[in-house]
Amino acid sequence: MSNSGDANGAMAASTASAPDVPRLFRGLLVRVVSAVILAPLCLAAIWLGFPWIDLMAAIAAPFILGECIRLTQGQPFARAFAIVYCMAAVAVLLWLRHQPNLGRETVLWIIACVWATDIGAYFLGILAGGAKLAPAISPSKTWSGLLGGMCLSAVVSAACGLTFDRGDTITLVLAGIGIAAVAQAGDLLESAAKRRVGLKDSGRLIPGHGGLLDRIDGLIAALVVMGLARLIAGGVWPWA
Repeated sequence: MSNSGDANGAMAASTASAPDVPRLFRGLLVRVVSAVILAPLCLAAIWLGFPWIDLMAAIAAPFILGECIRLTQGQPFARAFAIVYCMAAVAVLLWLRHQPNLGRETVLWIIACVWATDIGAYFLGILAGGAKLAPAISPSKTWSGLLGGMCLSAVVSAACGLTFDRGDTITLVLAGIGIAAVAQAGDLLESAAKRRVGLKDSGRLIPGHGGLLDRIDGLIAALVVMGLARLIAGGVWPWA
């Protein structure tokens, strides 16, 4: 009887700890459907430019502001910083896209590198594992994931140069690595803000994805830094 009880108990514990496959599948399905609907709309707005990208920015800005305030509650200075930081990214997005020379290409390049960073970090992080990047902030991120994100972003950045037939390959590779590092830093910055206030997501705007900041935290950091780089380098960097 004792052995049977132990076996039943072990089986029950195993069942309780096993992942709920249907629930996981439903969660993944919701995420995929949300991405399939929203990503083409955003890319279309970027591709078409005025007035569609301006309309997209005008719709997104209030949600971004609301989520910034939610993540910085109780710290007036940190609220103020987050708002300036995020609104600067929106301004840079519009400024770069409305450049008469290669504005569309520049924005698509930045977005492609940020997406490549997320994909490379996710898959190499799962496959290789290893040391944690910032365990106190985001336990799931690893140094191998950061390396994977940098490598894929570098490849995609160079590919964009070949596609647009502009830019120096080495410069684009280095820029892709830099964008990956900045995007990961932006991701960690939002993770630290969420951890401070005890939130899992910045909001509930996007089904399966959480808030808007949860999806674009890396892109916001990349836009701010690339906007500064464009101001400093001038011209049509990195395509010149």
